[in-house]
Amino acid sequence: MTAHNKAEKGEIAPIVLAPGDPLRAKLVAENFLTDSRLVTDVRNVLGYTGHYKGKEVSVLATGMGGPSCGIYSYELFTEYGVEAIIRIGTCGGFQPEIGVGSLVLAMTASTDSAWAHQYNLKGTLSPACDPSLLLKAIGHAVALGFPHHAGMVFSSDLFSSYNALGEDSWKGWARMGALAQDMESYALYATAAWCKKRALSILTMTDSCVTGAGLDDADRMSALYPMIELALETAWEAL
Repeated sequence: MTAHNKAEKGEIAPIVLAPGDPLRAKLVAENFLTDSRLVTDVRNVLGYTGHYKGKEVSVLATGMGGPSCGIYSYELFTEYGVEAIIRIGTCGGFQPEIGVGSLVLAMTASTDSAWAHQYNLKGTLSPACDPSLLLKAIGHAVALGFPHHAGMVFSSDLFSSYNALGEDSWKGWARMGALAQDMESYALYATAAWCKKRALSILTMTDSCVTGAGLDDADRMSALYPMIELALETAWEAL
């Protein structure tokens, strides 16, 4: 047990799906897992363990932003023996070819965060996903017919529409090839690298910075189902 997680040792599976939203963790547990049970609810950050196609999988929310995701992922890796974390999150699209509802698989993450300062590196860290998880996810996305894109994402401490620098501040990152913006992938990938574990971030593009198109409020949960299915199929193969 930690200050942020009351699950006992052995109650969390070796592979964990990690949404930001606690209610998304609850949705996964209730709609995709069998025999799921709540194992932690500290600070109302919900975590469950159950089975997917007979294999044990956990789902634990990480909260909003890189530091929160970094705390939960670090504790999962170091205190609970977790070997791999698959983030299931949302993002804002930077490229016109990425349609609303499409999946973005983060090969690498860039950032405006100071997260990597703790490693005392004499340069700029650009952490990457685990390649085996990425290849598995791409294979399943193709087989399932899910529209998807793989490439760099930009993880920001600033929620894009609240950015005081202006609504066009994302365009430089788009020009350099970033597919989308989230807030958590960089901290997850850096933490996995430090802990010598595996991570992959699978995102649903909910709002386009290019076109202004976005999911309707009524669709913001159901539109995440392909991402969840893809993450679970990837996790099942990886176990």
